[in-house]
Amino acid sequence: MSPSSRPQGRSALAMLAGGIAAVGVLSLVVSNPSLEDYQAHAGDQLVRLGTKELCDEPTLPMVLRLWIRNCPELIASQRDALAALAGQFTTRRNFLVASLYSTRMERKEMLPGLRLPGFEVLSLGVAGRFVVLSTDASNGAER
Repeated sequence: MSPSSRPQGRSALAMLAGGIAAVGVLSLVVSNPSLEDYQAHAGDQLVRLGTKELCDEPTLPMVLRLWIRNCPELIASQRDALAALAGQFTTRRNFLVASLYSTRMERKEMLPGLRLPGFEVLSLGVAGRFVVLSTDASNGAER
């Protein structure tokens, strides 16, 4: 190999590396989750958490527990409504290759003595996935 062919080989290698990096960045841009994607994810998470909080643990008043026959199914049937609710309280910061989603909801009184807890969630959306960075929840008690 002659000394004059080495710079050509290096420039070809640099072009290949640059092309691979460009494809990687482009794939992150294309797979950056939208707000609608986040809403669907949040709806799934709220169903899971709601089922745990309201059905698995005895937090509902006795009268409601007797009246509601299949608590997990009832909560799962509200997935779309919960997703839309999360969307109303979410802001998205789009960085092209990733997005930060901040969801904050104050506690709400549903019935006398039954409050939905307030919460704050910060999530990172990247490559079609969501990673929860931080959470903070209030238990619905008076502060």
